[in-house]
Amino acid sequence: MQETDAVITARRDMEVCNACRYCEGFCAVFPALELRREFSTGDLSYLANLCHNCRGCYYACQYAPPHEWGINVPRALAEVRAESYAEYAWPKPLATAFNRNGTLVSLIAALAIAVVLILSMLLNTPGNFFGAHPVVADSFYRVIPLWAMNVVALATFGFSLFALWMGARNFWHEAGPQDKVSATALAIALWDVLTLKNLGGGGNGCNDASERFSMRRRYLHHAMFYGFLLCFASTSSAFIYHAFLGWPAPYPFISLPVLLGTVGGVLLMVGTVGLFAMKFVDDPMPAVRRLLGADVALLMLLAMIALTGLILLAVRATGAMGLAMAVHLGFILALFLVLPYSKMVHGVYRSAALLRRAVERNMKPLGGE
Repeated sequence: MQETDAVITARRDMEVCNACRYCEGFCAVFPALELRREFSTGDLSYLANLCHNCRGCYYACQYAPPHEWGINVPRALAEVRAESYAEYAWPKPLATAFNRNGTLVSLIAALAIAVVLILSMLLNTPGNFFGAHPVVADSFYRVIPLWAMNVVALATFGFSLFALWMGARNFWHEAGPQDKVSATALAIALWDVLTLKNLGGGGNGCNDASERFSMRRRYLHHAMFYGFLLCFASTSSAFIYHAFLGWPAPYPFISLPVLLGTVGGVLLMVGTVGLFAMKFVDDPMPAVRRLLGADVALLMLLAMIALTGLILLAVRATGAMGLAMAVHLGFILALFLVLPYSKMVHGVYRSAALLRRAVERNMKPLGGE
């Protein structure tokens, strides 16, 4: 990473924290920083992405504002974290997408919906697009051909996955350990990712709006995370049904793809809307307000994917099915397009940081762990 003002501020804060060590048991960041005497840009990028923004250190810190030193670890690491997204993005010219991320995500979502709607109407007669179709095999593909869905999805999602991999590789190359990654380290990191352990701070929860601890942010992230995974599992099971069992969509309400998608959609709605609502009550002092747009844009995009998917399920036997499906696919297309250049990348880099932390814990045991 480059030596920016955010990096300089974060380095100063980490040096103060390393001397103080009052917060050493609060989260994974402090035991990791205590292994270092100096902080390179790669170290700061690693610590910033290891931080889950639980904010416990801010409210406990004796040097936090209004102290003249003004130590604000959550804000400092959030600044570095945001810069790391752009620093490691691939291809490099698209890194500028992070500068006005909220606006970009909103524009791409609107354009994607418009494109899918226009193409869907061009491929159909008005009677077919707005007509009621019985819930039988291939009825979806009478409105939007399966080949068109597959070509667009594979091209956009495939590119996004490759871009995410390249970004994670760039992050690991600068911030990752040179030690061999063991199966034990992988298992520890996977457990930390799946349980969102570090959203519990030191074990009592996050300090979202005050010194009072709360688990609501962790629970809402669980709902969003597992809702998203269930929706992905729904799509995967539908692919298996179609490709290997010869059962094309749509499927009955009592079927694995529909049940997974319904539960996942509801959880995704609960998580995203809940986290969006928290933005209005959280303490702004440990936050970086200019980054709020990117957070809100991604939350709303995921919420609209879940909502339009549930609406499509409800109206699939009516004349609104064509319109509902086009809008739903438009939001999904937008997600595929912005995936490597939105706040969504935090999941990739944070997982990589947790893996590095697991390697360090295996190689250099720390007291109390």
